[in-house]
Amino acid sequence: MSHDAHTRYRHLLGAAILVAAITQSGTIGATDAQAGQGPATQATEARDPLRPSKHVKAGVLDVAYAELGPVNGPAVILLHGWPYDIHSYDVVAPALAAKGYRVLVPYARGYGATRFLSADTPRNAEPAALAQDVVDFMDALGIQRATLAGYDWGARSADIVAALWPQRVRALVSVSGYLIGSQAAGLQPLPPKAEYQWWYQFYFATDRGRAGYQQYTHDFAKLIWQLASPQWHFDDATFARSAAALDNPDQVAIAIHNYRWRLGLAEGEPRYAALEQKLATFPPIAVPTITMEGDANGAPHPTAESYRSHFTGKYDYRLITGGIGHNLPQEAPQAFTQAVIDADGM
Repeated sequence: MSHDAHTRYRHLLGAAILVAAITQSGTIGATDAQAGQGPATQATEARDPLRPSKHVKAGVLDVAYAELGPVNGPAVILLHGWPYDIHSYDVVAPALAAKGYRVLVPYARGYGATRFLSADTPRNAEPAALAQDVVDFMDALGIQRATLAGYDWGARSADIVAALWPQRVRALVSVSGYLIGSQAAGLQPLPPKAEYQWWYQFYFATDRGRAGYQQYTHDFAKLIWQLASPQWHFDDATFARSAAALDNPDQVAIAIHNYRWRLGLAEGEPRYAALEQKLATFPPIAVPTITMEGDANGAPHPTAESYRSHFTGKYDYRLITGGIGHNLPQEAPQAFTQAVIDADGM
């Protein structure tokens, strides 16, 4: 057996053991959740458990998504970030499905096989639009309530849905906590070190930045992965599997609009104005919530102390150690899986 083949075998075996352990015990101890999940994770498995074989028309989108688990199980929706994709949940989704959850993992607008239904729809990535997509997705599938879990853009969308539509959210798992903001807040200057972390946001504010992202999309994404998770030594196959989602024809427009909107350099749509006004008040989140952070997150993120007061219901915070970076569900799938199970039971 070659070295590469042996490596893939070990990762496949590790993922299988994780799913079996969760299925048999229903829990992962606090020590186990943090042990053995350093830079080398199960994410390099050769198989593709989240092949998005399903589509549904939801709001302004034709959403591509993966679905695992029993159709009558309690719904869990896993939301990915930028510049990542649904494969962040390659281990988490099967583990939750094995516990009886109906697990849904949609591609956000501008990713994978998700497409806008109309060429005339603005390629808008303001936070309210992305959150509305989640609600529209639930409506299209007839899901009244779900546990929402996400990181990066996905965590922000999950936070917004929990804040504005709490009746639709059974529980919440949010990496980096409370990520609701506004254009007004985005205009406030930060200390130099904090501004430095947002270098790509300023790059995207220029025509040169847009052209650069268009020309070097995969190279750009790989750099972000490396900076955001400096101790995660993902292999080429793991990156390529997710980077393919960035070949969506709307990816550049969506990514650029998202970051320009934050700086007030791009307008949103009037249809979302009322929602953005509500978000600008920083509404509390009252649903049962677990927030998480990796101890080696290299991406800009708030401190746990800064957002604790925004969560007014049952709440727990977990710092995941072992060199875990920004893409927490892929780097520490055991801990993320357990957080979803525990939040659902709060």
